[in-house]
Amino acid sequence: MKRTTIFIDEKAERELDFLAQRRGEPKAMLVREAIAEYLVRQRDEPGTPLAFVGIGRSGRSDIAESHEELLFRQSPAIAAPGGPETGPDSTRPRSSRRRSPPR
Repeated sequence: MKRTTIFIDEKAERELDFLAQRRGEPKAMLVREAIAEYLVRQRDEPGTPLAFVGIGRSGRSDIAESHEELLFRQSPAIAAPGGPETGPDSTRPRSSRRRSPPR
């Protein structure tokens, strides 16, 4: 367990003291319990962006180092026929439609 310091207003501290006395538990235990419940709610909240990240195992150990290569190689919508693009605009996919010259 790691020690940390938090700042709370006086009213919240009085209520925490009262609750700790009523339950016969240390304030630290109540704070840990409240934080744990909060984290579970946040993790399980629907619509959390990228909540799926890290839920599976690929069996690879080089994902962080080679993520761009893997993404470009695996996604036909982004990948150019010869592999990933290079240069200053390489992160933006190119449109496959050609524009007509202005008349």
